[in-house]
Amino acid sequence: MVDFLAENNLCGQAVLRIVSRGNAIIAELLRLSEFIPAVFRLKDKSDQQKYGDIICDFSYFKGPEYYDSKLEAKPDLQDLDDEFRENNLEILSRFYLAFESVHKYIVDLTRYLDDLYEGVYIQQTLETVLLNEDGKQLLCEALYLYGVMLLVIDQKMEGEVRERMLVSYYRYSAARSSADSNLDDICKLLRSTGYSSQSGAKRPANYPESYFQRVPISSTFISMVIGRLRSDDIYNQVSAYPLPEHRSTALANQAAMLYVCLYFIPSILQTQQAKMREIVDKYFPDNWVISVYMGITVNLVEAWEPYKAAKIALNYTLDSANIREQASRYSVSMEGLRPQIQQLLKEGFLREEIVLDNVPKLLNCLRDCNVSIRWLMLHTADSAYDPNNKRLRQIKEQVINDSKYNPKILFQVLLDTAQFEFTLKEMFKKMLSEKQLKWESYRAEGSERMTELAEVFSGVKPLTRVEKNENLQAWFREISKQIESLNYEDSTAAGRKTVQLIQALVEVQEFHQLESNLQVCQFLADTRKFLHQMIRTINIKEEVLITMQIVGDLSYAWQIIDSFTSIMQESIRVNPSMVTKLRATFLKLASALDLPLLRINQANSPDLLSVSQFYSGELVTYVRKVLQIIPESMFTSLAKIIKLQIHAIMEVPTRLDKDKLKDYAQLGARYEVAKLTHAISIFTEGILMMKTTLVGIIKVDPKQLLEDGIRKELVRRVAYALHKGLIFNPKAKTSELMPKLKEMAATMDGFYRSFEYIQDYVSIYGLKIWQEEVSRIINYNVEQECNSFLRTKIQDWQSVYQSTHIPIPKFPAVDESATFIGRLCREILRITDPKATCYMDQLNTWYDLKTHQEVTNNRLFSEIQDTLGTFGLNGLDRLLCFMMVKELQNFLSVFQKTILRDKAMVDVFKAMLSAVNPVKGIVANASKGYANAVAKTQKIWGPYLESIMKVGQMQILRQQIANELNYSCKFDSKHLAAALENLNKSHLPSPVLYDVDLHYNPAPVLYVVDLHYKPIYITTKRLPYFPIVNFLFIIAQLPKLQYSKNQGMTCRKATDPVDWSPLVLGLLTLLKQFHSRYTEQFLALIGQFIRSIMEQCTSQKIPDMPSDVVGALMFLEDYVRYTKLPRKVAEAHVPSFIFDEFRTVL
Repeated sequence: MVDFLAENNLCGQAVLRIVSRGNAIIAELLRLSEFIPAVFRLKDKSDQQKYGDIICDFSYFKGPEYYDSKLEAKPDLQDLDDEFRENNLEILSRFYLAFESVHKYIVDLTRYLDDLYEGVYIQQTLETVLLNEDGKQLLCEALYLYGVMLLVIDQKMEGEVRERMLVSYYRYSAARSSADSNLDDICKLLRSTGYSSQSGAKRPANYPESYFQRVPISSTFISMVIGRLRSDDIYNQVSAYPLPEHRSTALANQAAMLYVCLYFIPSILQTQQAKMREIVDKYFPDNWVISVYMGITVNLVEAWEPYKAAKIALNYTLDSANIREQASRYSVSMEGLRPQIQQLLKEGFLREEIVLDNVPKLLNCLRDCNVSIRWLMLHTADSAYDPNNKRLRQIKEQVINDSKYNPKILFQVLLDTAQFEFTLKEMFKKMLSEKQLKWESYRAEGSERMTELAEVFSGVKPLTRVEKNENLQAWFREISKQIESLNYEDSTAAGRKTVQLIQALVEVQEFHQLESNLQVCQFLADTRKFLHQMIRTINIKEEVLITMQIVGDLSYAWQIIDSFTSIMQESIRVNPSMVTKLRATFLKLASALDLPLLRINQANSPDLLSVSQFYSGELVTYVRKVLQIIPESMFTSLAKIIKLQIHAIMEVPTRLDKDKLKDYAQLGARYEVAKLTHAISIFTEGILMMKTTLVGIIKVDPKQLLEDGIRKELVRRVAYALHKGLIFNPKAKTSELMPKLKEMAATMDGFYRSFEYIQDYVSIYGLKIWQEEVSRIINYNVEQECNSFLRTKIQDWQSVYQSTHIPIPKFPAVDESATFIGRLCREILRITDPKATCYMDQLNTWYDLKTHQEVTNNRLFSEIQDTLGTFGLNGLDRLLCFMMVKELQNFLSVFQKTILRDKAMVDVFKAMLSAVNPVKGIVANASKGYANAVAKTQKIWGPYLESIMKVGQMQILRQQIANELNYSCKFDSKHLAAALENLNKSHLPSPVLYDVDLHYNPAPVLYVVDLHYKPIYITTKRLPYFPIVNFLFIIAQLPKLQYSKNQGMTCRKATDPVDWSPLVLGLLTLLKQFHSRYTEQFLALIGQFIRSIMEQCTSQKIPDMPSDVVGALMFLEDYVRYTKLPRKVAEAHVPSFIFDEFRTVL
């Protein structure tokens, strides 16, 4: 018969593909369980209020029209719904595909069973497949994996969350409309079971059997699978565990499969006492905590509580005398094994001949160790006992007391066992690879000795007092030929013959009285030794390695091992060289990957890479977590070093008096620094002792591990310092901004100096790491802060700045800002608020409107540069851009919805437009006409002014940031700055060739700094009356301002605040968002206003220039100055003699 797993056996390949896919689906479910968007849990009140109406569970299907009509009634809800869809559809699709694959899996399995039943596979029926060893294993696994999938889904993704995700996917995706969609079936299979993985949660009735029966499966198939699992040793594991006490460990994997499959026929658990008694006697006579799949543990006491027959059968195992007997047995076993294994691990003890002579003993020792570790780890695991269950608490206490359980000793034995196993495996692999070479060299040596002896007895070769003996000569020649003829390939015959040859050599020594000649004896003894070595060598079999692999399985501890993390870290802290022993433990844990990958590999499935990457990645993450103690300890020592360097050790001057030498020596403090530095280098040495290791399929380089660990610890500490250090109290009388920035700068400098100090002792690029990580922290926080302005948010898993190995911690928000960069930005905006301060452009300083005290100046930005560096300033700049965009968008929506919809206002604008036509002319009765229009539109200017001043304020801040960056760039890297400047100049065309055109804006190739008044922030449509509205706005503000020679344009009354610079810059930025002809019309209107008022003054013989005209001319002057346009732009609308007169006023 063709091999069941052969490529041309369709029946075997079909079920193998199903099982392979089952393992891959479980890995995907476990992977996705880490990425459930928090919003679907609706834990916070804020989430419930915000998303409660758009996230529904399956109640949605009772009346989808009701929910949809509710959405359509509220435009803002619709908007939120669209935004939610854009942000979550990608991850929802991934979850849906995983859920769909679970349903497809069971449909495919059922179809396969139908095909077997209908005879699609020639000569194969369910019975014949179950008689085949591989077929039996695969069919049992197929059912078991389906059960595991359902359990994993319920454990890792709560029922309500699943329902909400499925409903959201149904609403947002096109799947609902496609005819071949099986969304209904998936919803039926995965609807909430009522189960909760929280401790103390009540178990739903008939759970999980009712959940397992949602998709019907052939009952014949289930009962036959359970029959096989009950009676056979389907994986032939008992051969690896010959001792009867180890039988339950040998059958542990099968027991886990049986546990899951029994839920498909709950009647066995409920009523069939004889079968349950048989199952418990065979699989659970001495254990009640099992590992179901990749370390998911289950306590049968709790799991079988609702089932009568199962509970009665298990009571024999849970009898307190039996528990005491098992626990005491393992306690005694541990006491004996610990010294034994430490003896075996002593340097030089495990030599080749000892290993070859004692293979059975060594394997028995390994079995005992692994069985004891397994039992104690599982039966004392916290995850296996619900603390709210009194009976479980009592059992656990009894186990701990009777087994004298000490986690540190257990962990030590695990370490030693892993190390012993690793050493033994490596020795065996080496011996196997050299087996044939060694055997042949021993054969050659033995044959040579015999030939030499033959020559001795020929009487030709001089050997003292040996007489010629032709018989012996011929006999030794024959023996030499016999040894030469031994064949390595036929090991059984060669072994038998070798034993006979050894016997013959013993006999020849006795019968021919050759003992008297020591040299001949020596030759014979050597040959016998070589023949013995040949027998030993031929007996090195691969089966030993396979047995070690089976016995050393640690997959049950995939999750429990986490409870030993603190012990591991403590032992590393005390003795960093412990890392080498841990390496063997991690490799032992990596053997757990064989379980899910075996079938995927056999099926040549493309999932092999992604599944092995997932599990290897999980393991490497755990390795990093354990070894993170090294960087943590290093940083603790570093903090002490920095404290000593800053506060205790004095700087030694270049010239020093001899008598002061002792004061500056400070031997105590310097000794302390040296001691701490030594400790740091010892830690480094510890981690580097762990050689490059292949964990699963991921290569772990200790140097990289160390660097990543240092980066992680640095990121954690710096991020925490920034989060804590930049929290401001908005109610404080004087702003806390400068003091907090100074304090923060000192903290950052401490980190920086400590890093600079340590880099040589740890052999890393300190400055590179520092710059990369600090920039990543700041950029990530800027990105998160900007998310609040974005419709499509950037999730953590999409962010280029976030990393799984070196994660940037996320802290809960303290106020409206999500991060420290938002708090800093809003605090700067608060203290430079144009309603409370006045900005002096020439001094780059803000003054308080009421007290006239200085609030802050451009030193603020140097301080931010010192604290957060260039990245910080750049991030602030980016955040201000987002804020500006939002402000401009709000402004436009107000303009369209309130101003243009107010009929009275529109009438005023129309009248004004007809009054000022043509713009080149002069308005009759100007002051009255303008004043009337301003008075009629007064009510709209309040919010208008606020918006424009906010935009202007942000522009000023951006300009200050640009100046600071430009200055520090020229200071810190003058060559780069000069090169960049020249490059820009060489690429910018000569302005002489161009006529003055307001749209022309040649862009520099590379920005050292851009002048921020030019960029376009938003896209806009045509707006009617836009120039006239802005013109009326500016002349409405002019009466609130006055001109003084020292300060320029300032506010007349502190109660009615208008700040000139933000006003001009805000208006300029707003106009820049529209077509340039709006700006030209606006400037023309201002020019007409100046000409008309001046005309009126001349006719009325008023000698002084009116203050409104001074203000309007100042506006034009500043407009030209800020936009860097030629003067012709202003003089096109205002005659130059008016400008000349204006200068005499200045």
